[in-house]
Amino acid sequence: QVQLVESGGGLVQAGGSLRLSCAASGNIFRINDMGWYRQAPGKQRELVASITGGGSTNYADSVKDRFTISRDNAKNTVNLQMSRLKPEDTAVYYCNAAVHSLIVGVRRYWGQGTQVTVSS
Repeated sequence: QVQLVESGGGLVQAGGSLRLSCAASGNIFRINDMGWYRQAPGKQRELVASITGGGSTNYADSVKDRFTISRDNAKNTVNLQMSRLKPEDTAVYYCNAAVHSLIVGVRRYWGQGTQVTVSS
């Protein structure tokens, strides 16, 4: 079994910054891509940013030049540095990882989510 635990959400004023972290633990042989998704009330979950095992990144247009995703392969962690936050960034943010386990092969796992609220 694999667990993803997020931390770092909270309340911040528009224009401020927050850093989200996600740590994977459990039966892990290798982690392929990792990413952050978000879901605002009444909206579908959407991809915010993703990063491959080799470090290639992908961002939603709405967060380009404001958010930065990074990972530490040795620690099985992925971070999301969010800057110049806007009220429309308010959502529950979820960590996601494609984990290769020797027992069950490759599966995708989700964290429990962390709330980010940006006040105007």
